[in-house]
Amino acid sequence: MIVLPVIPDLIAPYSPYVIDSAQRGSPPSAAHLFGMDQVGRDVLSRVIYGARLAMLVGLSATSLSLVVGVFVGATAGYFGGGIDAVLMRLVDALQAFPILILLIAIAAALGPSLAHVIVILGLTTWAQYARVVRGDVLSLRQREFVVAARTIGVPNRRIIIRHILPNALGPIIVLASLSVAGVILLESALSFLGLGTQPPAPSWGSMLADGRTYILTYPHIALFPGLAITLTVLAFNLLGDGLRDALDPRTRI
Repeated sequence: MIVLPVIPDLIAPYSPYVIDSAQRGSPPSAAHLFGMDQVGRDVLSRVIYGARLAMLVGLSATSLSLVVGVFVGATAGYFGGGIDAVLMRLVDALQAFPILILLIAIAAALGPSLAHVIVILGLTTWAQYARVVRGDVLSLRQREFVVAARTIGVPNRRIIIRHILPNALGPIIVLASLSVAGVILLESALSFLGLGTQPPAPSWGSMLADGRTYILTYPHIALFPGLAITLTVLAFNLLGDGLRDALDPRTRI
């Protein structure tokens, strides 16, 4: 899944945009392992190039939400009081909305595009990071090394960045790896509804939407992008589970 987005030109057997109208809907064969779609494009090539878009959105949006969530959570947990109350009410308000409905509303208002999808996903999925980081910071800010740093006059920003956040990296890394899978699913849902990446860009969600109409006559058009989404989400979930086991001190002997 990491190699495919990096070198799709070397792996894909055909261009994802070239149309051969004579082979529209052709089933899988030796020449076209995943068959051809409804307009005559190679499904395997489009699935491979779709991996680049899925990873771009998944990693970019997750990075953006990670930065925002860590900043909000660390600020709320470290300073507490009124700042904590205001920021946590903001988190509660964000989590009160069904995430997909919120994404659809914002995407419809801003218009469909790849940049909009990344920004929308990044700015609507950070609440989970904020809660996890806040809980860790609330515990860490009372530790002796933090109290000692305050006593000698170390600035708050340096204490948070150099002393507190490194000790909270384990849960953050695990949550980020799990979140990539969720972001890929949300991007596929938006593209499926026509609010994400627009054709002819090879997005797994839009490929599913195209194949829905032909599911009884040409099932392979929807089958293979659906399998790609399933395997990618499963891979990141397994990665997250593995990192959790590796970074959780309670599982170490």
